[in-house]
Amino acid sequence: MTPLATLGTHEPVARPGTDLRWSRFLAATIAEGPGLRSALWVQGCSVHCPGCFNPQLWAEIGGRVENTARLADRLVTDALNAGARGITLLGGEPFDQAAALGSIAQAFRASGLTVMTFSGYPLHLLTQWAKNRPDIAQLLGATDLLIDGPYLRDQPDAGRPWLGSTNQGIRALTPVYAAEVAQIEREGGLDRLEVRIHPDGRVDVNGWANDAALDELLHDLGPRQDRPGTKARLP
Repeated sequence: MTPLATLGTHEPVARPGTDLRWSRFLAATIAEGPGLRSALWVQGCSVHCPGCFNPQLWAEIGGRVENTARLADRLVTDALNAGARGITLLGGEPFDQAAALGSIAQAFRASGLTVMTFSGYPLHLLTQWAKNRPDIAQLLGATDLLIDGPYLRDQPDAGRPWLGSTNQGIRALTPVYAAEVAQIEREGGLDRLEVRIHPDGRVDVNGWANDAALDELLHDLGPRQDRPGTKARLP
């Protein structure tokens, strides 16, 4: 098992940006960042935080593989049609596919939309690596709001929205969300949970909720794997 002190400290392998391996996309959500926004979950993660909320997204197989440019055009169109303010990039680990997601992030910024990125890598290391990694620099430069640092399940954070543990940061990398970040740091914030019930009976849940609330909500939908901590996150 990876020692906790080394989580998120190994520079990700550089990958071509022509294709993206991804798992899920929502055109509109209010649970994955500020305001109404789209959300894209990528497939593949090399950080492997114990107690991870989405371990099914660690593997570098599965999901869907699509041409980055064509995918970016489609996602931007879907986001604009849904009235989204921007996109949130989650995973998996976005910086493990920095070149592809950098292109997608730039496409959203070029369309007047914002970009929020989750990463298990801390900002100071991403900034250091970016000096010699154009792909990391591209994604970092196209990100307005960054949630950074590995998830540590023994340090749960119940006072701030979106993130999971107290070591993680909410970083306003551009002025767009600086006021929101300052307010969260002063006053905290609430998490949101979304439940979508499809006509075929399939239930999708995304966002944050404490374990007790999720158990009460999902108790008659079949067994689920409990996870330690005060929050659980579902993609």
